[in-house]
Amino acid sequence: MNLICESSNLEDYLIELDELNYSNPIIEEKVNELFNHEQKEIEKVKIAFEFVRDEISHSWDSQRTKVTCNASDVLKHKEGICYAKSNLLAALLRSQGIPTGFCYQRLMLFDTPEKGYSLHALNAVYLNSLNKWIRLDARGNKPGINAQFSLEEEKLAFTVNEHFDEKDYPIIYVKPNSKTITVLKVNNDALEMYKYKLPESI
Repeated sequence: MNLICESSNLEDYLIELDELNYSNPIIEEKVNELFNHEQKEIEKVKIAFEFVRDEISHSWDSQRTKVTCNASDVLKHKEGICYAKSNLLAALLRSQGIPTGFCYQRLMLFDTPEKGYSLHALNAVYLNSLNKWIRLDARGNKPGINAQFSLEEEKLAFTVNEHFDEKDYPIIYVKPNSKTITVLKVNNDALEMYKYKLPESI
């Protein structure tokens, strides 16, 4: 799909936010562990993506109730839903001067429209060496979901089915959607939140 940048200024996709608190000591420690000066940009993106995808549990998959939001909390507790995991990936990459934004899909929450819809978060990353944006979904893999780092063909966690009123939003946002942050901040049970409280659309 043709991605559309919310801002034409790449610097906007490097800003530190409350939710992307990459100056926090726990983030800085992980940054020093993951990255070094010899790594190229693409290598750093792949390392960060695979770390968040594989080492941070998706709350629904693990069936744990802890709700995380800010990147430092996601890293500290090593869990979160897609909204939280996308915050951590953005924080790690922005700390390295790699522009990273937020993208969204409207998906069926479970397996049929009758069970409702939810807004799903993923990231878009600008690769200066290739002069292009790519989308990455660090939600976490499991049977039936196989998101991968790919420079040529998108390999996301979910394929949108427009027949079921699912939607791929083309905009690369500078900040995480306010609805996604609010739902993380006002809930304290991740499983109940996931089933009943997630926003359905942008």
